[in-house]
Amino acid sequence: MSTGSWGRLAAIGCLLGACQAAGAAIVDNVRLWSGPEGTRVVFELSSAVEHRVFALTNPDRVVIDLPSTSVTSALGLPEAKGVVTAVRTGPRPGGELRVVLELNQAAKPKTFLLAPNDSYGHRLVVDLVAGDAAAPVVRRAPAAPTDRGRDVVIAIDAGHGGEDPGASGHGGVREKDVVLSIARKLRDEVNAQPGMRAVLIRDGDYFVSHRKRMEIAHQARADLFLSIHADSYRDSTAKGATVYVLSDKGASDEAAQLLAQRENASDLIGGVSLADKDQLLARVLLDLSQNAALSASTAASQRLIRRMSAVTAMRRTQVQQAPFLVLKSPDIPSVLVETAYISNPREEASLRSARYQASLATALRQGIVDYFTANPPQGSHFAAHTEVAQRQPVRHVIANGDTLSTIAERYRVSSASIRRSNSLRNDILRVGQVLTIPPG
Repeated sequence: MSTGSWGRLAAIGCLLGACQAAGAAIVDNVRLWSGPEGTRVVFELSSAVEHRVFALTNPDRVVIDLPSTSVTSALGLPEAKGVVTAVRTGPRPGGELRVVLELNQAAKPKTFLLAPNDSYGHRLVVDLVAGDAAAPVVRRAPAAPTDRGRDVVIAIDAGHGGEDPGASGHGGVREKDVVLSIARKLRDEVNAQPGMRAVLIRDGDYFVSHRKRMEIAHQARADLFLSIHADSYRDSTAKGATVYVLSDKGASDEAAQLLAQRENASDLIGGVSLADKDQLLARVLLDLSQNAALSASTAASQRLIRRMSAVTAMRRTQVQQAPFLVLKSPDIPSVLVETAYISNPREEASLRSARYQASLATALRQGIVDYFTANPPQGSHFAAHTEVAQRQPVRHVIANGDTLSTIAERYRVSSASIRRSNSLRNDILRVGQVLTIPPG
């Protein structure tokens, strides 16, 4: 490397990390991820190390020097992704390891060390943001005609992603993969539904922090935030889906508490710098006053459970509560759906099935429609059509768990009027039976 090249260094960070390990560190693995906000390079290390970081131009590169460090003989370097076109390593005098990230454009590096956790050992994270990159712009659909009403916006959050795989099944199915597939199918269902529009929190295999997930939902002005996951438990016979809303006071049961602890640790697994805490995160972590959002979240969850129970077993048929960070939006109804137990071999096989994923996405979309039909936001397509819909009879197909009283509550009519319209002698219903719901 020439003296002139070093003269063009844009040194933006050095000597990050608490202390150098007593012995030489080893780079065991290198992983590369790319998402809308930039590219992430992760170095798995045998111990914590000091490191120096420089940016070079002509051509664009980022250089990371790791004192007293070597690479394992079996180290495989990742393929190009995002702004990184190649990763090269080489030894330097004094036992130092140099890593060069070749770039297709200038990018500003940000580095931080992560301590070991249940999923990984020591890690050095290098985040690269292109010089002209900006926060992703959420494009809103053109304003709808006043007689039609605006679309309600559904923020669909596929849990985990990138560096954070989530839970894994015995057959190798990863939570981050199956929930993204379900989320994409639900997006297509929502976008095909008149009066609704979907926004995916992530649409690829990359990490998004809890804070950023909420930011994206707020930027999209979401009317509902739906987070999709796949549960795991030490008992492989545990089965069934569960729907959760936020609780700042505690969890519904021990399983819910353990699940919340595991999900809330995702930021540490996926890698979040401790150097950029700001007021927004402080607000997120505060005890928020969100009674209205919680009430709406519960109402939406009840509709989701009713529809999901027709296509899958439910671990709990009542809405559960747990202190999930990702649900802490004070002004957006927020729901977390555990679709199945990925630790159960039979349910893992279902999660792998495209047919199951599609049926679950359909049930979720139906539950969302049920909720907004009963609770139409002001100025929305649902609100514009509520008055017309209330004057017309509705055909309702009985699903598992439906009762005459819950159907009457949903359509805001009396049980007696439903009995009269359908010549029912009692309240006994059959799954698949079609009822005519009189105008409310």
